[in-house]
Amino acid sequence: MVRTVETSVGVLKAVAEPTRLRVLALLAVRELNVKDLTRILGQSQPRISRHLKLLAEAGLVERSPEGSWVYFRLAQDGEEAILARHVIDGLDPHDTLLARDAKRLEALRQEHEAAAQAYFHEHASEWDRIRALHLAEGEVEAAVSGMLGGGPFDLLIDLGTGTGRMLELFADRFRRGLGLDRSPAMLAYARAKLERASLANCQVRQADIYDLPIADQTADAVVMHQVLHFLSDPQRAMREAARVLAPGGRLLIVDFAPHSLDFLRDQFAHERLGFADAQMQQWLADCGLKLIEARNLAPDTRNAEEKLTVSVWVAGRPGESSKPRALPEARNLEHVT
Repeated sequence: MVRTVETSVGVLKAVAEPTRLRVLALLAVRELNVKDLTRILGQSQPRISRHLKLLAEAGLVERSPEGSWVYFRLAQDGEEAILARHVIDGLDPHDTLLARDAKRLEALRQEHEAAAQAYFHEHASEWDRIRALHLAEGEVEAAVSGMLGGGPFDLLIDLGTGTGRMLELFADRFRRGLGLDRSPAMLAYARAKLERASLANCQVRQADIYDLPIADQTADAVVMHQVLHFLSDPQRAMREAARVLAPGGRLLIVDFAPHSLDFLRDQFAHERLGFADAQMQQWLADCGLKLIEARNLAPDTRNAEEKLTVSVWVAGRPGESSKPRALPEARNLEHVT
């Protein structure tokens, strides 16, 4: 690509400052808000906001408002974005400042995840309040059930399985269902629930949604039901889901459309206030998946601004299914307890 002198000079001027260069390196890893960046970099909010403003004006970062917060990410398109990537790729990851920033970024991620996990542990019985904010659960499940397709699936993986409800819902469509979650309390609940339902084709295991103990292109179907809004890095989790999806397989994502109910952050550990269709389609494309169908299940129109719209997306990996295919050996999951 031929770049104009004006574009090149503008990018180089924008990154020719240590803090702005560090900000770009962090945003190349994941989306962050101003509060996150102030904690990692140890600088004031006005100063960080000023740096972000300059980077945005130079076309190097993009803003994504969510309620009263704004998330920033590295620009995805344009000459400026390509130049920024070249600059970041040329940085030494062992540089003292960059290594410290990376360490603080990981600590922040773990803190966010711990808060979400603590919520599940302490409030597993308090979901009725959230359910009351959207369409009746039965109606949501009916739509979700129809969109996944009839299968049959050799292996279905439910990421962030929680109570195991998705395994229960789709149990007649797969030969083996595997639910993965980080919370021992939720896994214990799901295990007991599935055993009570005599669903012998279902298993649950503890695992990190960002680092799945599953081989590439193994699952015929992957489900992410009301999981992404709890994650500090939802796109990273989607990449892992795409990695384990087999050719011809389907990824089903159920979450909320964008909203402004900020109390869900403080009281229910929601990291993200919903996801727009355009954003989801872009993330899926970045993962090598094609959007097949998308639906928005709107709540009762009365007091709609105080309600949640449930969004459902179904995506597929291009290619023909390789059925029949043997399931992964049990030893592949031995280190997941």
